[in-house]
Amino acid sequence: MGQGIAIEPDEGLVKSPVNGKVVMAYQTGHAIGLKSEQGAEVLIHIGMDTVNLNGEGFKVLVTEGAHVNIGDPLVEVDWQLVKEHGYKVTTPVIVTNVMEYKEIKPTATGHVKTGDEILELN
Repeated sequence: MGQGIAIEPDEGLVKSPVNGKVVMAYQTGHAIGLKSEQGAEVLIHIGMDTVNLNGEGFKVLVTEGAHVNIGDPLVEVDWQLVKEHGYKVTTPVIVTNVMEYKEIKPTATGHVKTGDEILELN
């Protein structure tokens, strides 16, 4: 996997951390599921409790089944609107098939940019 998710507040974009396939794209835009070319299953949950916004402030830019590359935009987010509604913008990137790996080592925390490595999977 190796490359990190990008959250670009100025652009309002959440970008792909992997080369792979979109396996799930919620209509509300609050979450995207990806499967990397190496087999890692990745869930990106955009903000905390943002499902309650029912899609307001989110524009999904990909469809299920689409191929994406590292850095491709997945969802456009109005971060200001999310904050105004009292939700946190913290965006977890979760490997959901962890049992397939001997070790998952975080390599970054906090705010990351396009191209930042966030996890090492072995």
